[in-house]
Amino acid sequence: MSYAIRRASELALDETTITALRAALKTTADEVVQAIIDEVPPYANALSGRMGATIRRAVRTALGHYLDLASGNATAGDGGDAAYELGRGEVRDGRSMDALLSAYRVGARVAWRCLAAGAVSAGLPAAEVAKFAELTFAYIDELSAASAAGHADELVAQGRAHERHLEHLAREILADANPDVLLASAQRAGWHPPVSLTAVLLPAAQTWPAYRTLDPNTLVLDDLPDATGLLLVPDADRPHLLRQLTDRTAVVGPPRPWARASASYARATRARSLDPDIRDTEDHLPELVLSADMDAHADLRARALAPLRTVPVATARRLEETLREWLLHQGRRDEVAAALFVHPQTVRYRMAQLRELFPDLASPHRVLELMLAVGLRGT
Repeated sequence: MSYAIRRASELALDETTITALRAALKTTADEVVQAIIDEVPPYANALSGRMGATIRRAVRTALGHYLDLASGNATAGDGGDAAYELGRGEVRDGRSMDALLSAYRVGARVAWRCLAAGAVSAGLPAAEVAKFAELTFAYIDELSAASAAGHADELVAQGRAHERHLEHLAREILADANPDVLLASAQRAGWHPPVSLTAVLLPAAQTWPAYRTLDPNTLVLDDLPDATGLLLVPDADRPHLLRQLTDRTAVVGPPRPWARASASYARATRARSLDPDIRDTEDHLPELVLSADMDAHADLRARALAPLRTVPVATARRLEETLREWLLHQGRRDEVAAALFVHPQTVRYRMAQLRELFPDLASPHRVLELMLAVGLRGT
């Protein structure tokens, strides 16, 4: 049994008092609403027009239920559902629980002043007036608690819905959805599209801790394959982002227009598969280019380096290494020798062998093929 019901069971209001109080309900409700408008700023414009009329009826209903409770004809729970829905509605209207509790406090004070005046005028004894006061404030407390529960539940529900909308948007971005579809999803999620998004891949367990240090508009997915998480960071300052991720096992893709951020995700994914230690994909563009089509690269190597198959394997390995450094250092023999830790005369000897194997070594097209063929070490 609630405290308000216990107080009501101890109160003896006769029919004359109840009738007098009911007669003053409309006036009391109007005074309550006006006091809330005057004293609680968030309601200054909310209680006018059609909405004001609706709320006035709600206040009269609540006061009527209160008198039913005081006369022993109702239970406290009868008003709790309405108060709970009121709390939920306040969230949807953008008002805080503090504003609603302030409205309850003002309403309780004004309602008690009006009802007490009516009860005394009807001849209610002083002892019963005191009990009447206890009932009034117990009833308001229970309505406040019900509204607070509704307010909290609606916040949780809206938070979950918001998270679901953001997650759905992130998945649509990864799926390269139509830009119009993406814009509609962004509006549904209340997410303002940035100029660019940068994909960050990291272990799923690190996703939310990392997110808390980033722009709150970052999109998050923490359930990708292989226990991987994804952050899509809006308009990132790249050096700053990399510093923020210093202690994370993260790989950072390139910035891309927000509706095409799947390209950033794809590059980060490929970089991680190429080398788990890569952090900034921008530092590894040659490797990423050469690994974009591994079959094509293998075919190119087989064709471009075919002459090396005519010499012993160990010799072919040394010649390929020399060829690579010669191409990288644009034929500067001393620099090639320093990179290989050999004497410049050794480089001269090996290059003579290579020119015999590759008679067209001076051809720009041949040089391009060979640079691509030897561009990745260990392949």
